[in-house]
Amino acid sequence: MKLTTTLLTTSALTLAAASAQAQEMSNEMTLVSWGGAYQSSQQNAYVEPYLEMHPEVSVAWDESSNEAVAKLRAMNEAGNVTWDLVDVVASDAIRLCDEGLAMEYDPDELLADGDDGSKASDDFGDLIVSDCYIPQIVYSTTFGYRTDMVPEGAEAPNDICDVFDLETYPGKRALEKRPINNMEWALLCDGVAKEDVYDVLETEEGQDQALAKLGTIKDQTIWWSAGADTPQLLADGEIFMGSTYNGRLFSVIEEQDQPVAMMWDAQVFDLDGWIIPAGLPEERLARVKDFLRFATDTQRLADQAKYISYGPARASSAPLVGQHAELGIDMAPHMPTDPANAENTFLYNYEFWADYRDDIDAKFQAWLAQ
Repeated sequence: MKLTTTLLTTSALTLAAASAQAQEMSNEMTLVSWGGAYQSSQQNAYVEPYLEMHPEVSVAWDESSNEAVAKLRAMNEAGNVTWDLVDVVASDAIRLCDEGLAMEYDPDELLADGDDGSKASDDFGDLIVSDCYIPQIVYSTTFGYRTDMVPEGAEAPNDICDVFDLETYPGKRALEKRPINNMEWALLCDGVAKEDVYDVLETEEGQDQALAKLGTIKDQTIWWSAGADTPQLLADGEIFMGSTYNGRLFSVIEEQDQPVAMMWDAQVFDLDGWIIPAGLPEERLARVKDFLRFATDTQRLADQAKYISYGPARASSAPLVGQHAELGIDMAPHMPTDPANAENTFLYNYEFWADYRDDIDAKFQAWLAQ
């Protein structure tokens, strides 16, 4: 009996020591996001409140979301995944999930119920586009333009094809340095019907058609990689118009009071959210799960809309969206989903880009280098 007691006591002490060590290891998290106004909204809405509740935890940010797929592939191959939670667009989440680089999860087990009593799976609904994807916000990629650079006698640009009209609207453009969105807009402005865009883009001929249309403005285009680039180029007056995320344009227009306006036509709806890298050690995974449950609840996603004009992914959060935390303006009219802004939207095809991204991107980058 004495030996048994000794063994049990020793085991208990060993487990306690291991638990304390695990807890210590789990108190550091590396979150990956996009930088700029969006990352600030995450920091304000749920990272800082979480750290107030857990002062023992420290969070480091890595602004590499635009390279998340390539970097996670490399980390996995090296057997050293240093990220704990990664913010990605939906098509990248689908690719990471398909490749086994992101962890599958049960929404109703991992995530909190909605404040209205709904299960997480119902509250997020169809926005859970992958078994690995935890959606946060609905945003759009659209255009901003300098109001003081609209040519005299011309109307302000209000049609997506104005981007390709250098005669009426001369000046530099800014477009993202990737095929997504640019190829779709090019085909729309080259006569392809909205419902046929992805069927055309599947073909070599369709891809060539899109690149040829983009070629008409190529020498007047600055290609950006970071979401903050276009707002800065607009603020500096280096471009007449440029694409970026609607929340970044909100920031430059409303918070910085720059002479910039939105052009909502053919805005491309998309999702942004988290994936958990596959194979995290248990102690790190436990911390990530605890943080995620808090950061994606009804109130936290509604709070994020106080800082940036992205619609919360939970249905139960929408009624809680109020005024901007500092400006005191009603945020609802600045959302991409507002009826006045959503008269002509383009719905992003996640599955298409999950399947074709690598091949079309290689072709696009080769075209850029020509």
